[in-house]
Amino acid sequence: MSSTPVTGGSVLRSFPRVFWISNVMELFERGAYYGMNAVLAVYLTNSAAEGGLGFTEQSVGFLQGLVYAFTYIVPIIGGALADRYGYRRMLLTAFSFLTVGYYATGHMSSYGAVFTSLLIMATGSGLFKPIITGTIARTTNQTNSGLGFGIYYWMINLGAFLAPLVTSYLKGFSWSYIFTASAAYCGLMLLPTLFIYKDPERPQSLKSLGQVARDAAMVLGDARFMLMIVLYSGFWVLYFQTFGSVLWFLRDFIDPAPVNAFFASLGIAFSFDVEHVTVINAGTIIVLQVVVSNLVKNASPLPTMSLGMTLGLIGFVLLAFGLNVWVFIAGIVVFSIGEMTAHPKYYSYVGLVAPPDRKAVYMGYAFLYGVVGSLLGSNLGGALYETSLKPFVGTPEAPEAVRRFWLMFAALDGVAIAGLMTYHRFFSVDTPAANARARQIMLGVYALLMAVGVWFAYTAGFASESVQYKTLVQAVIMLGIGGGGLAITARSHQ
Repeated sequence: MSSTPVTGGSVLRSFPRVFWISNVMELFERGAYYGMNAVLAVYLTNSAAEGGLGFTEQSVGFLQGLVYAFTYIVPIIGGALADRYGYRRMLLTAFSFLTVGYYATGHMSSYGAVFTSLLIMATGSGLFKPIITGTIARTTNQTNSGLGFGIYYWMINLGAFLAPLVTSYLKGFSWSYIFTASAAYCGLMLLPTLFIYKDPERPQSLKSLGQVARDAAMVLGDARFMLMIVLYSGFWVLYFQTFGSVLWFLRDFIDPAPVNAFFASLGIAFSFDVEHVTVINAGTIIVLQVVVSNLVKNASPLPTMSLGMTLGLIGFVLLAFGLNVWVFIAGIVVFSIGEMTAHPKYYSYVGLVAPPDRKAVYMGYAFLYGVVGSLLGSNLGGALYETSLKPFVGTPEAPEAVRRFWLMFAALDGVAIAGLMTYHRFFSVDTPAANARARQIMLGVYALLMAVGVWFAYTAGFASESVQYKTLVQAVIMLGIGGGGLAITARSHQ
């Protein structure tokens, strides 16, 4: 970081116009995403009489796990395509996919059709992510990167705060209106993309698409970078519960009457419901993000990320004792403070360590935390909620079951925190010894994924009378990541 002092106003004026245009696009795209996802898990599992589709929690956890993972896998190639073909061209493609995907999801009722529509949406979202973060990275520097990514994250949460409030209103008419609204938010963004947005300055790329793909794949060989992502992913296992098990927990275990009565005493007609989890999360970040970003703007990224993850752990400990609605809300607030502390620093860190000619590619890989977090988090949350928590709804054993459920996730975050602190001490400096140690660890991680993938493939094809297609899909993903990582990491050392 530069030691030259700058005032807040001068820092804000240092950002070019394309920086602010990109943040507006982020606002609308994230509004579409969170407006839908604030209620998606409940909509998919509610009965037909409640206006839902009647899927099981486990099947929705599987669907969400893959859809969210796809959202975070696509940026790998999306970042490479943006570097090769230009940010504006890929933005047009992304918003087109998003518009179609959201609209189609709201007008489908079968599991397969909903899955397909959500994958179309996820393709657009995945293409969009590295373009905006790449734009932010290319329009900031060491003196304003921390604040720039803090503003970016603030805009994400402004969209996440406002859109679920609209969702709360729209669902009173029809669930399909929620998806139509998300489609409209993204469709509107085609206009500034066509007429206002201009690509930020970037090194000219004359590489073929094949070379771009190979360059993108080679990031897997950056063992130190990949190890950091794996460790940080542990925190996002908790985050993805807020789109699934946290919402079901609120629906099935929490009495919102005290909150509703409090607002009634103020003369406000209010009904606390699942979409307000996202509102609480985003509202906390909106109020405190700029303050927190300024407090930690000169702090070392990795310790700051560890601090944020620790606050997230405390938030889930509160959920473990959160059968009271106010304690539940406090848990979401504390977790949100942890999120706003850790995540902008993560993006800033990646933007600063990425090679200048491959920022969008590295930003694409930076989203791999979401692949691990969603695949493990959504699947684990859905399966465990259906088998270990839902059976205790309305029983005397409910408090103990709730504690076991949420403390398990808190413990997982604790392991990730210890790992990231160790990484900061032994791996954060780019030395031959650190790279060699990281390479050995990542070879072990990839080998473990291969082994689990083989086991899942066996379970899917031979351990039951019929083929278990959901398990088979998970096996293919694990074998792909594990096998690709092993091959590329081994080749990069030759």
